[in-house]
Amino acid sequence: MTQQQNHEKEELSNKRRFSFRLNFFFFSSFIIFSIIIIRLAVLQFVEGPELAQQESGSVTKNIPLLPVRGSILDATGEVKLAYSEPIQSLYITLYKNYSEPTDGSVNKNRAEAREMAERLAEVFEEYKDPNAETMTADDIEKAMDLNYRQTHGYTPRLIKSNLSEKEIAYFMQHKKDFPGVTVIEETVRKYDEDSVAVQAIGYLKTFKTSKTLEKYKEIDETNKDQTDPGLVYSELESVGADGLEMQYQDELRGKAGYSQIPINPLNLPEEGTVIQPPEKGHDLVSSINKEIQVETEQAILDQLDWLHRNPVSGRLHPNAKTGYAVAMEVDTGNIISMASMPDYDPNAEWDYDKIKYIYRNGTTESFPPDDSRRRMESTVLLGSTIKPLTVLIGLKEGLFSTSTPYQDQGYATIGRENRRISNSQGHVYGLLYPDTAIKNSSNAFMVDMIGKRLYQKYQSEPNQGLDVWDKYMKEFGLGVETGVDLPREFKGQIEYLQENQTALTGLAYASFGQQGKYTTMQLAQFTTMLANKGKRLEPHLIKEIRDSEGNVVKKIEPKVLNEVDFADEHWRTVHRGMSTSVDMAFSGFPYDFARKTGTSQQDIYYEGTKTRIDNGVFIAFAPRENPKLAVAVVIPEGGFGSSSAAPIARKIFDAYDRVYGLDGVPKGNKQDDTDTSQNE
Repeated sequence: MTQQQNHEKEELSNKRRFSFRLNFFFFSSFIIFSIIIIRLAVLQFVEGPELAQQESGSVTKNIPLLPVRGSILDATGEVKLAYSEPIQSLYITLYKNYSEPTDGSVNKNRAEAREMAERLAEVFEEYKDPNAETMTADDIEKAMDLNYRQTHGYTPRLIKSNLSEKEIAYFMQHKKDFPGVTVIEETVRKYDEDSVAVQAIGYLKTFKTSKTLEKYKEIDETNKDQTDPGLVYSELESVGADGLEMQYQDELRGKAGYSQIPINPLNLPEEGTVIQPPEKGHDLVSSINKEIQVETEQAILDQLDWLHRNPVSGRLHPNAKTGYAVAMEVDTGNIISMASMPDYDPNAEWDYDKIKYIYRNGTTESFPPDDSRRRMESTVLLGSTIKPLTVLIGLKEGLFSTSTPYQDQGYATIGRENRRISNSQGHVYGLLYPDTAIKNSSNAFMVDMIGKRLYQKYQSEPNQGLDVWDKYMKEFGLGVETGVDLPREFKGQIEYLQENQTALTGLAYASFGQQGKYTTMQLAQFTTMLANKGKRLEPHLIKEIRDSEGNVVKKIEPKVLNEVDFADEHWRTVHRGMSTSVDMAFSGFPYDFARKTGTSQQDIYYEGTKTRIDNGVFIAFAPRENPKLAVAVVIPEGGFGSSSAAPIARKIFDAYDRVYGLDGVPKGNKQDDTDTSQNE
């Protein structure tokens, strides 16, 4: 190859390399510019709003202003059972750094802070309410949190709550003399001074101390990512910890306000705060009528006192220390009164050790206020009050008819060993029918005609008879939640399914109410179901929700949870049988009414000794035809239900008759000519 050809070949190769490099350069430039353009687009359209918010957050901070909680009203819509009362509080915002240097030197601003504390102390002492405690300069300096141990530097410090009128006037007039000091209106929760249904209403705790509750645990997890300042919970905000206060927390709370404070690079506030006031929460109109509720509570207290001084079933009952009652409207599910006694003063300072056995209501589990002895729970065996349902099951299962006779010899036997189950006090009732078996409360009838026959009908399948029994119990609301609008409802204790007994034993004892412990609310729902012939209504304590202007935003309508189908003849038989004698308690009662007494027996252990106690239980609905109200009463360790529980129910019916009318016509003021008490 000639020299010229080599030169031409080399020149061609150089041109190709140059062309490749040039193309690679343009391609690389294209890729780089594409990446830049895409990144700019992401910054502008995707990350831009978030960065803008971060930039805004870096120069301003939102400080929560506590929300104004809505009220809980009684059934009239006028009496406030729980409400928020306005108070004036003094806050101070620190515009300088007052913290102590880490190098041990002295911050000159500390003297200024001390001077402010001393001036505030002088004003407080001169203008405070006479009964208010003295607040010293040391107390004030501690509240200032000058070293930022409790909160951020830009957060206003609460110095004093519930200022007197003179204190408010002074600080408003001398605002310029106290830089950073602001008087802010807040609220404090108050409850009806008559302590009405306090366990059902509930109580408040700070959000900080309520995070163990599932509801507030979830709120705490989302709190930091909450973009709406009104929905942010502050640590010291009061929240519902039980009862209606907790159940309707979201409706009652409203929305928090906030102060938007400009922050300098030193994380200290600057002038120019913008305030967004809080939004008041909704008001709740309860189904509880204060007049009837107060009457119910007093009736329980009076009866407990009576039981301590008068023998029932042959002896005094000094350990009858608690009582529970629920009154439920048959057509609506409205809870008219719900009492757990004794109760406590909700306006007094919270003392858990003092009220730990009585702060919960009978819909959960609660115990007597006597820590020195064994505690008797609020859920008790139903005793003979189960017998109307027992007979219904027997009729429905075809174990007998409404006219089947039974010869009561005072007891029934079960098992190969012929274990004897006797009637109360060994009574022998002779010839009985299903309705008179209920009326006379024959244990023998229930065991022989239902317990044993149900076992025999399904004995081909192990425990199938118990499963059938369990199905009926749950259909009537026993062993399941009632659906009441209260937190932490207790389902009861089902004992007929326990493994340490035979199916026959479980059915025999369950048939007369000795194998299941239930709450008074469950018993009231069950009674309502007997009254309306098979509709299990959801009980509720709130019937209406109103906004801050008084407009109804939600109305709670009656809700049927389930229905059972029994023949009319069966219902008539059971209603006819609910005629137990309670002449002493219901003397002069102007309505025919259905009722069933119960005396459930259970063994408790105290200091290693087994003791058998009698719990008084009573259910009733009135009038017998077109019933309006169902009532359930439980007196743990009260003895016979006819003497311990029935008198309380009578007073509840009388109170309802005065306010609403058991026949639909309110009777007005209390009648003085009829004495239904048992006092000497």
